[in-house]
Amino acid sequence: MRFRAVAIAVLALVAITAPAISETPHNNTPSTPTVTFTLDFPQSTPEHYSIAVDADGHARYECTGKVAKDSEEQTYQAEFEVSGPNRERIFDLAKQAHYFAGKIDSGNGKLAFTGTKVLSYQDGQRSNTARFNYSNLEPVRLLTALFQGMAATLEYGQRLSYYHHYQKLALDEELKRMEAQAKSNELSEIQGVAPVLREIVEDASVINVVRARAQKLMQMGAGAGPGR
Repeated sequence: MRFRAVAIAVLALVAITAPAISETPHNNTPSTPTVTFTLDFPQSTPEHYSIAVDADGHARYECTGKVAKDSEEQTYQAEFEVSGPNRERIFDLAKQAHYFAGKIDSGNGKLAFTGTKVLSYQDGQRSNTARFNYSNLEPVRLLTALFQGMAATLEYGQRLSYYHHYQKLALDEELKRMEAQAKSNELSEIQGVAPVLREIVEDASVINVVRARAQKLMQMGAGAGPGR
């Protein structure tokens, strides 16, 4: 009995002096809802990229690959604000796709491989990730097309940044292609590369016709900026 009493006293003392432990489980899931699209496609350009968009419209793009055949592999990052309509569309389609819970791949092994794609949804309560090559679900296909259009724009940003620093004579052709794709509605979120375009516009060492093209693209991006 005396031993039991001593043991109880020791345990009580430990309970008083020990640091408090939170009953809330550790959770690294961001509280702001976020949809992320990732593509890994070896031997393509780029071989890897990801775009994460949160419910406030803030987006982060990251890619890894070569800009030119003779260039070294590099990582490029950009942050920007997604336009209001596209922000709403992304989260509406994610909801329609049940936030990517469960299998979304078609399971058809006969289809050509077009890269390993990943869609993920995270908020304060859930974290879902689904991989696919091709999906039969329309919301997933629409989301994929939307993110790929955004990626195409941001890939221009990477190339323009590289050419502006190392090969200014290549800027004119690159901006011509970008302008043509923008007019054909093949690009999305042009404001995402506004910082690169602005650097070109403000560089007096770049010929005027190139600066004018960059200025025109900036104006196109401004028309589709955040909240519009």
